[in-house]
Amino acid sequence: MNLALIHDRLHIKTFWEKRINNQCQHAESEEQRANKSALNKLRGEWLVRLENRTKHLKKLNDNYVRKVKMETSAEQT
Repeated sequence: MNLALIHDRLHIKTFWEKRINNQCQHAESEEQRANKSALNKLRGEWLVRLENRTKHLKKLNDNYVRKVKMETSAEQT
C-alpha cells in the first residue's frame, strides 16, 4: 500500500510538471507571436495620426477664436 501511494504521488507530480511545462512553452510562443505582430506598429502610427489631427484641430479652433475676438473688438471701437 505504501508503494502504491508513492507511485501515485510520483504520477501526480509528473502530471503537473508536464502541465506546467506545457503552459510555460505556450506562454513563450504566444509572447513571441505577439512581438512579431504588426499591431503595435499600427497602433503607434494611428496614435501619431490622431495627435497630428488633434493639434491641427486645436490650431484651427484657436485661429477661429482669435479671429472672432478681433472682429468683436473692432466692432466695439
